Parts: sequence; C-alpha cells; structure tokens
Amino acid sequence: MTLKEKIGQLFSPAAFIHDTEENYIDIESLIKNQHIGGLTFFHSRHSAAANFEKRQEKLTYENTLEKLRALIVRYQSISKQPLLMSIDAEFGLAMRIENTPQYPYAITLGALSLEQEDLVFETGYRMGKDLKQTGIHLNFAPVADINTNPKNPVIGYRSFGPNKEKVSRFALAMYRGLEKAGIGACYKHFPGHGDTDTDSHLGLPVINKTKEELIDEELYPFTNGIQAGIDMIMVGHLAAPSLSNGKNIPASISKEIITDFLKGEMGFKGIVVSDALNMKSVSDLFPEPGQLEWEAFNAGNDFLCFSENVKEGIEMILKNGSEEKILESFQKVTQFKEKLGIYSDHLPKEIGFDWSGNHAFNHKLSIHYITEISNQNPQNSLDLSDSKFAKVSLFQGKENVFFSELDKAFSSESLDLISSTGQNWERINDFESLLIAIFVPSAKPVNHFGIDMDMVKKLNTLIESKNCILYLFGSPLSLNEIGSQEIFDKITCAFQNFVSAQKAAALHFLGKIEAEGRLD
Repeated sequence: MTLKEKIGQLFSPAAFIHDTEENYIDIESLIKNQHIGGLTFFHSRHSAAANFEKRQEKLTYENTLEKLRALIVRYQSISKQPLLMSIDAEFGLAMRIENTPQYPYAITLGALSLEQEDLVFETGYRMGKDLKQTGIHLNFAPVADINTNPKNPVIGYRSFGPNKEKVSRFALAMYRGLEKAGIGACYKHFPGHGDTDTDSHLGLPVINKTKEELIDEELYPFTNGIQAGIDMIMVGHLAAPSLSNGKNIPASISKEIITDFLKGEMGFKGIVVSDALNMKSVSDLFPEPGQLEWEAFNAGNDFLCFSENVKEGIEMILKNGSEEKILESFQKVTQFKEKLGIYSDHLPKEIGFDWSGNHAFNHKLSIHYITEISNQNPQNSLDLSDSKFAKVSLFQGKENVFFSELDKAFSSESLDLISSTGQNWERINDFESLLIAIFVPSAKPVNHFGIDMDMVKKLNTLIESKNCILYLFGSPLSLNEIGSQEIFDKITCAFQNFVSAQKAAALHFLGKIEAEGRLD
C-alpha cells in the first residue's frame, strides 16, 4: 500500500443503512478511491445525531437489519483491504436498528450491585453475539463517563451512574463481554463527559475542574481501563482547560490532551479514535475541508470517525503529517483488525438471525434492577379489594403488561391518561387510593423527557390528598419533572418499558420479589 492508501485506512466515515443509491455509490467511491479503513453505520441521515437539518427525500425504513447485512457484503466485496465495520450499539443493535434485541440502558444496569457485574459482562457478551451475526466488528461502547451532573443533556441514561467505582467496574465488565463475543469495544468519552451541561452535538461543553479533580473522578474509569489493557478510547468534543494549558479547545483536537496526557502521561498504547467529526462542537471550527481531519490526526487521533471530508482530509494529512506518525497509526489499526480476525473472516454468515434467549435474559436482569426510591409511609399499604382503589396509567394505555399482570392477582378499576382531556381525569375523584404507573416517553431529557408538563401538574393537583404509590417506567432522572415526590407514599423505579420490567414490577407490587436495585 502507498502512504496515501495507508492514511485512508485511518478513516471510518458514516454509512447510512437507509439511503439513496447515489449515496451508496458515493461510499463505494470512498472505498475504491480513498481506501478507507472502515465504516460507521447509522440508521438514516434523518435520525443521525447533528444531521437533523439535512433531511433528504422520503425513504422506506423497512428491513433495516437485512439492508445492513446486504450493505456490509456489498462494501466488503469491493474493498482491497477488509473494512472495520462499526456501530454505536450502547444498549444493543436496537439503538440503531428496529426489531432487534434491546438490552437495558447503562443507567439501568447501574442499579445492579457491584457483586452482580457478571450480569453486565453477560449483557456485553450477548450484545456482541448479536453484532457478530450482522457483520459488525466494533461497538463504540461502553460509556465510561461518570454521570455526576443531573442536568447533563447528552450522557444521563448512557452512563452506569454517579459512582466512579461502579462505572469503572461495569465499563470493564461490558468491555470484556463484548471482547469474549469477538467484538471490539471502546471506552468513551475521554476525558469524561459526565459533569457537563452542554450537548457536544450542538456546542462545546467545558469542564472546569483541576487536573487533580479530573484524575480523582472523571479519569478514574479510563485509568483503570488502561491498566486492564483496553484497546481503544474515544476522545470527546469537550474542553478540559486544566489538561490543555488553559485553552478551551475540544479534547478531540488537543495535542496536549491526546498526545501529551493520554498517550504520554497516562501511557495509553492502544487506538485513539475521535468522536464523530460532524458534531457541531468541532465541525464549525474549520471551514476549509480537510482541516478538521488534519487537526484531529495531528492532535494524536489514530482513527477518524464520521469525517465528512475524507478525500480532503487524506490529502492534508499526506501533505502535513509525518510518515512516522502515519505508519504508527496505520499499524495500530492493522493490528486491531488482525486481533478481531477481520483479515480471515470479515463477512456475515449466510444464516438467519438468532435472538433466542433475549427475553429470558432481560427478565433475569429486571428482577435485580427494580429499585425502591422512596418509602415515606412503610405502614401504609393500598387495600386492593377496596372499591375506592384504582390503577392509573400515564402516557400509555391501560392495556399494558404491568396492569395485566396485576389483574391476574386481583380485579380493580384501571384508567389511562393519554392526553390532557377526557373523562378519566374527572373519574380520579371517585377513588381514594391510586397505583400510578408513569411510562416516561423518552430516555433523553430534551423537552422534559417528552413529558407533557400540563398533564403532570393536573395529576398532582388531583391526587394531592390521596394515598398514592408510583411505579416509574423510565429514567429516575425524570423524577425531577413530576413535581413533589412527597405526594407519593412509595416510589419504585422499573427503569425500562420492557415486558420483562413490567412483569418484574408487578411481582414487586404483589410482594413476591424484593427491590434489589440502588441509585448509586
């Protein structure tokens, strides 16, 4: 390979599963003419982060999984060097591909005890086996950020939580699980995105902590990961002035942070990959095509993710980069492909997809992560046989699994509140005791987690003087959006809206299982 072709191996541009034939041909051109080293798959341009302003003509979003596997075969068949196929699948293929297995969010797994990290390992292993079937080699996971800022708009449910020891151990368990399945994994987002309040897809977050504070908290999981021998770290688009000589520069393009600190002081010898180079915190900094790619490479990144100017980036690195650094990064990428067996086996097997055991495993997990958040009145229990008792579902119909499971044990009235109008609002006044199930619409905090705040306020007014127990099917971070928690005698978090989570919540309500989870 020429030096220019070796530079091409350091690029992994975005590939959209649902796209036009013209765009598929453009990817083929990058493979044939720029000799790119890999592709990072997304569902569609419509859904890709930071690309929401570039919506294209309507496409049919069906058979995503089959299209992905067909595209992998199509692209691999024309590449001189096997491509490293990657994807963001932090909670499984379902993060990008519908009708595929979804595992609990990291925040949900974070409710498990440290003694149950084997379950996190198994989650990573199962995730990896799913990816393997599709022809994917690398999962940009786990998230090693410590979620210490409850207002964080971009990490939140993606983190194992606020406890640095748990985040460190669970991230490594997830990493090892993926590794056992033959899938590459990646710690992110160095030097730690948890204590920020800006979305790096849209702007530049700044973490104003001393170097000592960062080492003690944010960097703790990364330090332990490096000592454990992890192969890849993704550097985030966030500024840490104490690590970059006081400059508010994104870590992803800071030589002080990547080359001097991560590779030098911390001794990381593996692959450093940039976070997506289309994100607004960096993409708007350099108007000249290729300049951003050069800055990222020059800072110390070995592998460039989601470059939108591949050809220009290659030319600029060829012009300005040292041959020694180019060959060093190329060797790292090549060795990583060899470790994953890509040179001998880079195509998905021609077999049907096997998701057997997924539901049973999710049920096994849910039994352990159900968490009792508050119990202000332990002596107060609802009289289930009382005609003044009812079950109320918020944001989802009353024909849900949770209520159906309870109905098998006892018969009671069920109501649902789907919108801010309807006769069910008035009917609440007929009951004195309520079991309220809130199905939080979104895991992301944008627009109050998708919660209709007018409905929440209306509900709080109606139930203020009643006996109420709450089951939350969603992120515990969303509790801040539902008003005073003192309204409820007891609050239990089931985290997910899975069938398995709803069944586990019913078992808990009926006193058949204990709530083992913890929010730490």
